[in-house]
Amino acid sequence: METRSHRYDRYRKALAGEALPVALVDLDAVDANVDAVASLVRDSGKTLRIGTKSVRSVDLVRHILHRGGPSFRGLMAYAPAEARFLAAQGFDDILVAYPTAQPADARLLAEVNREGKRVSIAVEEPIHLDILEAAAATHETRIPVVVDIDVSLRRLGGRLHLGVRRSPLHEARAVADFAERVASSHHLEFAGLLGYEAHIAGTPDQTPLGPLPPGAKRAFKRIACAAVTTLRAEITAEFERRRLPIPLFNGGGTGSAASSLRDASLTEITVGSGFLGSHLFDHYDDFRPEPAAFFALQVTRRPAPGFVTCQGGGLIASGAAGPDRLPMPYLPEGLSLLDLEGAGEVQTPLAVPPHVNLAPGDPVFFRHAKSGELATFFRDYLLVRGDHVESRALTYRGAGECFH
Repeated sequence: METRSHRYDRYRKALAGEALPVALVDLDAVDANVDAVASLVRDSGKTLRIGTKSVRSVDLVRHILHRGGPSFRGLMAYAPAEARFLAAQGFDDILVAYPTAQPADARLLAEVNREGKRVSIAVEEPIHLDILEAAAATHETRIPVVVDIDVSLRRLGGRLHLGVRRSPLHEARAVADFAERVASSHHLEFAGLLGYEAHIAGTPDQTPLGPLPPGAKRAFKRIACAAVTTLRAEITAEFERRRLPIPLFNGGGTGSAASSLRDASLTEITVGSGFLGSHLFDHYDDFRPEPAAFFALQVTRRPAPGFVTCQGGGLIASGAAGPDRLPMPYLPEGLSLLDLEGAGEVQTPLAVPPHVNLAPGDPVFFRHAKSGELATFFRDYLLVRGDHVESRALTYRGAGECFH
């Protein structure tokens, strides 16, 4: 096991001469994460779809696909324009996991499918179907669609809702009725189901930063996992009763991959953050990825003994505001943010333990809370192997693309 001190030394050597700030990805750590995920998927008989929003770099997506082997098939995008961009880079079998009600998005999907690529999109309301059907008819093509299901934990007749707000479809009969509506269309193809258990995947087991103690979180996840598995099985049984095949059934995320791989109803899972290992995933029991993505800031000030100040650093993650959305100072070990200042737009002060010596110009390495969002702040990733920069990988931003 590599010590944090050794890791700091080799990253510092790799970045010698680089102008800070920079973002870097440790390829050895990425490979270890890919291998760990691939071994889980390989034994399950399912396949894995890469969640591109958690990578946001074409070169890195290619690297992960190649390393993962035959069990890694397809991509999950988060916007039609992103799917169009990825298809132009040579990728195929892309599932856009979020619906759209924009005719312009529907036109993009119709165009890319007419060109021979397979790009599907999640749907859950009639308006989604109407807009997609109109675009497909105009372009004389068919658009594959995947019906999105709300698998949040519901109790008290739906009055208690624990989970993210996604689809209005949450009962087996309603899901099957909607799928039959799709299957009857001349311009849409029923391509499968999406039942992502975000409330499970997004709940760490042990994090000290959340409002609930670990025991309560584990209990919630056990109950929620059982409910999701039951709902998916009910949906599968309803489709079998109607003799309506399910071409794919997607679920899972990095934080729920282990339980999703045990779900007999699913044919594939999605993983994204698990390849780069952002710090939100440090506190899961089943799978804990190796930290692989970092950004480096320079020390510019020493305002008082026991403190240094870095230039920049206000790279805050999306989601419910809280301390878990802040970047984490990682190397050298023992640094901490100040409660009254946090990570700032122009400077980030840090408390420094007595055994750490930092001078102006020295790098401090941080980890972002969410893997993909780091790419929105940098034009490229320095791909580090050992103690040298092996190559550079453009992020979406560096490729001139911005998807919302």
